[in-house]
Amino acid sequence: MRKSSRLSLLSLSCAFTCLVGTITAQTVSMRQITASGTGVFTSGTSGGSGFNKIDPALSSTGQSDSGSKVVGQVLLNRSLRSGLKGAGVPASMHQHSKSNPVLDLSIDGLNFYQQITADNGNQFSLEPPDQGLCAGNGYVLESTNDVLRAFRTSGEAASGTVSLNQFYGYAPSFNRSTGAYGPFITDPSCYFDQDTQRWFHIVLTLDVSAASGSFAGPNHLDLAVSQTASPLGKWTIYHIPVQDDGSQRTPNHNCPGGPCLGDYPHIGADTNGIYLTTNEFPFFANGYIGSQIYAISKTALASGSGSVNVFQYNTADASAEAVSGLPGFTVWPAESAGPSASEYGGTEYFLSSLAVFQNSGIDQRLQLWSLTNTSALKTGGAPALTSSLVNTEAYAVPGFARQPGSGTDGVGQAPGGGDVDFPLGQCLNMPSCSTNFLGGKDRYLETISQLNANDSRMQQVFYANGKLWASLGTGISYGSGAGSAGLAYFILHPTASGGTPQATVSLQGYLADPNLDMTYGTVAVTQSGRGVISFTATGPSNYPGVGFAGLDDITGVGEVQVAAAGVGVNDGFTGYQAFGGYPRWGDYGAAAVDGNTIWFAQEYIGQSCSLNQYQFSNPLGTCNKTRGVYGNWGTWIAQVTP
Repeated sequence: MRKSSRLSLLSLSCAFTCLVGTITAQTVSMRQITASGTGVFTSGTSGGSGFNKIDPALSSTGQSDSGSKVVGQVLLNRSLRSGLKGAGVPASMHQHSKSNPVLDLSIDGLNFYQQITADNGNQFSLEPPDQGLCAGNGYVLESTNDVLRAFRTSGEAASGTVSLNQFYGYAPSFNRSTGAYGPFITDPSCYFDQDTQRWFHIVLTLDVSAASGSFAGPNHLDLAVSQTASPLGKWTIYHIPVQDDGSQRTPNHNCPGGPCLGDYPHIGADTNGIYLTTNEFPFFANGYIGSQIYAISKTALASGSGSVNVFQYNTADASAEAVSGLPGFTVWPAESAGPSASEYGGTEYFLSSLAVFQNSGIDQRLQLWSLTNTSALKTGGAPALTSSLVNTEAYAVPGFARQPGSGTDGVGQAPGGGDVDFPLGQCLNMPSCSTNFLGGKDRYLETISQLNANDSRMQQVFYANGKLWASLGTGISYGSGAGSAGLAYFILHPTASGGTPQATVSLQGYLADPNLDMTYGTVAVTQSGRGVISFTATGPSNYPGVGFAGLDDITGVGEVQVAAAGVGVNDGFTGYQAFGGYPRWGDYGAAAVDGNTIWFAQEYIGQSCSLNQYQFSNPLGTCNKTRGVYGNWGTWIAQVTP
C-alpha cells in the first residue's frame, strides 16, 4: 500500500437549473446476432525472438495514426477538434469534499513491455493504452491496447498477460515469424454486472488483409460475456458489425468511401440492458456521421443465448437531433452503482458534450439522452430514445498537457535539477542510432513532447443516489493569464418526465491547478453518493503520475491526492516528428464501484532510463524489461474507500 500525498487545487462549485427543449427519436433498426465463439484466459505467453527487432510493427490507435505504414492511412480514435483549442474557462475558490477517500491498495498495472511481449511477442507496439477496468466478486480486470490481465482484490495477479487477439480467438496481430497480420483490435472497455454476476468486455475489431495489414473495411464490436462469476472461466463472444454500409444486415448510413467506422466504443448498463456506444466516421474518408447507440437484453447476454436482438439508434438521424441540431459525439452510457432508474419501464441515461462542434471550442451545455421502457428488451421490444439540452458551467477544448522539459532537449529541466532522460528521442537525434529506426538521419530535431489532453468529450458517467455524475477535460484560465488542462465535473438530477429526459444541475465545478495538468478524468460513485475522480496528473515539475480527489453532491471535489507519482517523461514514438509528431496519451482511464470501494486505473510513467541503458539493454530498448523500444507507458490501479 502506498501513502497518499496532497497537492493544492483550485475548484469552483455552483448550481443552476436545467434548460431547454427536447425532441423525440423513434428511428431504430433491429437485427439478430449469434454467439460465435468462446473466449478464455490462456496461459499468458510472452517474449519471442522477434519482438525487439526494429521493424514496422508499431501503430498508434490515435488520430494521427503514427506508424500508419503498417495498417494503412486510416485514423482511429478520431476527434472533431484536432486543431483549435478553447480559450479556457476561469476557475477559482477552494472547496472541501465530505467524501475524503482513503487509498487502500495500489497495483502496478499493465505496461508497454508486457503489451509488446504478450502472445510470444507477436504484437504491435501500441500507444496509448486506452484502459478498461472492472471489478467484482473478488477480482479486478484491467484491459489495455492490446492485452488484459486479472488481479485479485487483495492485489496479487490472478492470471498472466493475455493478448486481446488470443482472448477473442484471432490470429496474432502481427506474426513476426511469417509476417502475417491478424485483425486489428482497439479501444477495450469492460463492466462487471452485480445483478447477473457476469463480466462484459468490449473491443472494436477491424478486419485486415493478412498479407499487407491494410484495412479491409468491415469492422465489428466484439462483445465477450463471461459464463460464470469468475473472469478466469469461459466467455461467450458476440460480433456486432458496425460498418453500416448495408452489408451484414447493418443499416446503410451512406458513408463517403463506402464503409463507416464504429470508433471509440464504450459500455453501460441498467437493470434491463447492456448499452454500447460508438462515434461513427466514414472509414476511408473525412467527415462525421454521429454516435450510435446499441441496446441489448442483459438477461439474454448473461444466459449465453445463442441469438440475441440488437437495437441500433443513430443520433444523426433527423428525428434524434436535440434542440442543438447536432448529433451526439461520444455519447457515454451510464453505469449504475446500485438500482438503476426504474421510471417509465426502466430508463438508461447517456451524456455527451458539445464544445467540439463550436468554432470557439467552448460551450456551456450538455446533451442528455435517455432510453425509456428498457424492460421491453426482455421480451424483444425496443426502448424509446429521447434527448434534450441542459445548461451547465462553461467548458473548453483543452490545450496540450505539460511534462518536465516539454519542448526542450531536457538539459537542466528535471524537477529539482539535472537533466531529463528521453532515450528514444535522444536516439533519434543521433544519426548512428536513428539509422536503426529510420534507415538514416532524422530530419527533425526531436524534443520532449507535450501530452494530448483530449478534446472535452465526455469521459465517464455514473448513475448513483438518483443522480448522474460525469466529468470531462477542459481548458482552464487564470487571472494571471496562465492556463492549464483541468477537469469539469457535473452532478445532475435527471427525470425521464413522461419519456423525455430533463435534468437540474445539483452541483458542478472544476478541478484545476495552474502548475498541474489533469487529464482523462474518470468518475465513479457509490450508491450512497460518495465518489472519486481520478486522472493523470502532470506538469512542468511533475512527471506524469496518477491523481485522485473525493467528490460529493454537497461541496463538490476535495483535495488532490497522489496515488502514484511519475518517475520519468513519456518517451513514446507518437510524440516525435519522425513518427508523425502527435503525442498520444489516454485516450481514457477507467473506474468501477465494488461495494463500498472504488477502483480506478490511469496511465502514468513508472520508469526512466538513460540513453546508454536504452542502447545497450538486451533486448534492445527495454531497459531491464521496464519499457519497449518505441514507448514507456505504464498503468496504475488503485482501490480507495470514499
